[in-house]
Amino acid sequence: MSAATTRPTITPARISDLLERVPRSSFVGGSFLGGTPSLAVLDPATGTALTEVVDAEAATVGRQALDAAVAAQDDWAAALPRERSEILRRAYELCHERADDLALAMTLEMGKPLAESYGEVTYGAEFLRWFSEQAVRAPGEFRHAPSAEHAILTVARPVGPVLAITPWNFPLSMGTRKLAPALAAGCTVVLKPAQKTPLTSLLLMEILRDAGVPAGVVNCVVTSDSKGLSSTAMSDPRLRKVSFTGSTGVGRTLLSQASEHVLKASMELGGNAPFLVLPSADIDTAITAAMPAKFRNNGEACTAANRFYVHSSVAEEFTQRLVAETEKLVVGPGIEDGTTLGPLIDDAAVQKVEELVTDAVSRGARVLTGGKRLDREGFYYAPTVLADVPSDARVNHEEIFGPVAPIIVMDDVDAMIAAANDTEFGLMSYAVGADLAEVTDAAGRIESGMVAVNVGVASDAAAPFGGIKESGLGREGSHEGLEEYLEMTYVRLPV
Repeated sequence: MSAATTRPTITPARISDLLERVPRSSFVGGSFLGGTPSLAVLDPATGTALTEVVDAEAATVGRQALDAAVAAQDDWAAALPRERSEILRRAYELCHERADDLALAMTLEMGKPLAESYGEVTYGAEFLRWFSEQAVRAPGEFRHAPSAEHAILTVARPVGPVLAITPWNFPLSMGTRKLAPALAAGCTVVLKPAQKTPLTSLLLMEILRDAGVPAGVVNCVVTSDSKGLSSTAMSDPRLRKVSFTGSTGVGRTLLSQASEHVLKASMELGGNAPFLVLPSADIDTAITAAMPAKFRNNGEACTAANRFYVHSSVAEEFTQRLVAETEKLVVGPGIEDGTTLGPLIDDAAVQKVEELVTDAVSRGARVLTGGKRLDREGFYYAPTVLADVPSDARVNHEEIFGPVAPIIVMDDVDAMIAAANDTEFGLMSYAVGADLAEVTDAAGRIESGMVAVNVGVASDAAAPFGGIKESGLGREGSHEGLEEYLEMTYVRLPV
């Protein structure tokens, strides 16, 4: 099954209809709470408000949501694995049935091109399908102790109520990537979606409810007070796990808070992905990989290529081709036909990209294309390629989160790998090369949790997603993703 193949025309009436139907308040104990909307959700394409949602009082609603999750925990943990599996499978099917609404909501509140939003529906739903299949495969085993007259029984149990905090850049898939394994494992959840993109998460709550998730098993608190919600939940000893995707700085704070009650923690944090174009690289392959690695999701991805280290033997051709392909990108509102690069999430994001480019140029970098904010309503920055970027430029050390490709030309592969590893981050990296020995050697020496070889996208629900160093703890997806929500009990048995 794939996301909708016949897509409705996007008209003002279609947008208005969706915004009238989408829930606009927190979801607790199986119901949307209602209230007076006051928190604006902006359209990045225009800079104006799409709608308003109810801004929940973090301490009060957060406690209600945790109460509901705790009350539902025992029954959900006791539910048959097959029951949990079938609910998740139904949620997968509903995501595809409602793909038009989900994709449009994502594009409206986040800004990505509509085609990419449909792609996220497919990707996000896949976590529901994958973990529906893993729900009946919880780990555990029986074996004889090798040097004693007893048997070893290991039993996996759900860790308990979970706080899941998601970012704004992938509003659906970041939710399903956390919720699906939690539900498959038998955990209840309090979800905190990003303030900037709550609509997709609220549509997901409808889907999970309609799929048969019992009241209280999944709760969603929409609030502008993220710190208040996390503090409320994490200071309560009934919470047993926190899963967070976002900046390393916030992750450090949450890990510190998690230590109070020794919470199990999963952290998918910042990135600074290197993209290595090796001497043997086929340039067609390199460009085909580089474009989505850099510009997918408007460049607003923790996995986005942040630094391009290009060997001098292929640098001229690669640079010329990258500039040519970048100039083909069509910048505009994500809902418009033909748009391939949308707006950034807000004005602060544009300002950050401007600062990084200005800093690089002041240190000697050259702008080969782009390099400026676009003079139009909304939050747009021109797709940009920089050359002669010095090692001390901020773009080499800070996550860009925008459509800027800095190129650094180097003469030695060992130096390229050393530069790639010269960062506190270690989430994603890319390597392009036609020589098998060369590319596998590079991939094996790069310090990151994931390496994409000759491709520009590596995410897969069946693969473990996560980083090393200050890019995070734990993995999402694959069987490792289920284990993040389980505790193992050893039982000694006589034989």
